[in-house]
Amino acid sequence: MNTKQIRKLFPVTRNSIYLNNAAGSPLNARVQSRLESYLTLASETPNEKPGARVPVRQILSEMFGGDPGDYALVTSTGVGVGIVAAGYDWRRGDNVVVPADEHWNNTFPWLALRRRGVDVRLVPVEEDQRVNPEVVASMVDGNTRILASAAVRFDTGFRADLKLLSDIAHDRGALFLVDGIQGAGVFPIDMHEMGIDILACGGFKWLLGMPGTGFLYINEIAREKVDPVLPGMSSAEHSFRELNYHPDARRYETGTLAYSLFFAWIAGLELLEEVGVSDIHDRILELTDTIIAGLRSKGLSIVSPVEKTSERSAIIAFTMGSKAANKALHEKLNANDVLVALRPDHIRVSPNFFNTENEIEKFLDTL
Repeated sequence: MNTKQIRKLFPVTRNSIYLNNAAGSPLNARVQSRLESYLTLASETPNEKPGARVPVRQILSEMFGGDPGDYALVTSTGVGVGIVAAGYDWRRGDNVVVPADEHWNNTFPWLALRRRGVDVRLVPVEEDQRVNPEVVASMVDGNTRILASAAVRFDTGFRADLKLLSDIAHDRGALFLVDGIQGAGVFPIDMHEMGIDILACGGFKWLLGMPGTGFLYINEIAREKVDPVLPGMSSAEHSFRELNYHPDARRYETGTLAYSLFFAWIAGLELLEEVGVSDIHDRILELTDTIIAGLRSKGLSIVSPVEKTSERSAIIAFTMGSKAANKALHEKLNANDVLVALRPDHIRVSPNFFNTENEIEKFLDTL
């Protein structure tokens, strides 16, 4: 599939330069078509509505590894992390380690554990916006039950070394949990090779779905330590007298999903498989190379750690030098139909595989 064909699938490209994929994927034509087909069936032949749970789990396991039974379908990253934080059998003296200033979905569920006596250890972020694995290791000990980290930090795009963090956790008997929403679909992730025990992810960003879709990957070892917290009709064998949980990750599902959204999401996941996440990653690096070079040529300060390719993602954060200047530039970009994100202290740019070099040049020219 060439760039011209890909861009036809993203109507947003007709009228704007969309460089805000870290906020959410623009709806693509295949997902929209599949959603509309579901709505037609729901309105005309409601008894013939197709299922979504089984095919979504199958595709996710093909993309990220593990078995389909390792995947629970949830509505967001926060729900997935929250299920684990609430369901783990915490004991007095336990601790959890997480980098400071992670996204709220990978912060609030852990901070809430302080009321249960859990020591929540926040790893400081260094001045270069990196999280130093050596500092992480110094804070993980024999009482650490979970080491949690974003695959990619939502604000600066710093990409963590997931295998290294996994080794740190496992060496001390802890589980390794990943907030995957800014990484899944950007670069290849293999649960087994990277040693990931748990990964929570929403589907509406780089996985080309819509808000309300997501998954919780949780392997067999982690399932033995995390109890379901909201049992419902999807969690267990159907019985009115006994609660026999499913042996796999379905035990963490509750009731009815937004089937229309999950059914439509299949088209987005299939598009990713068709294009190939490895190729998407290569393409994103090419586009961000151009952004980095352009920002540097204009003497602008890049906030993201970009010196090591292995620590880069699809997110580049930069600043004009002040909040007022950033706000003014953001307004100017919007006026020119160049869509990026204004963060408290910087501007965040996040291209995807449907963007072109010409769009990046127009963005840079607008600066």
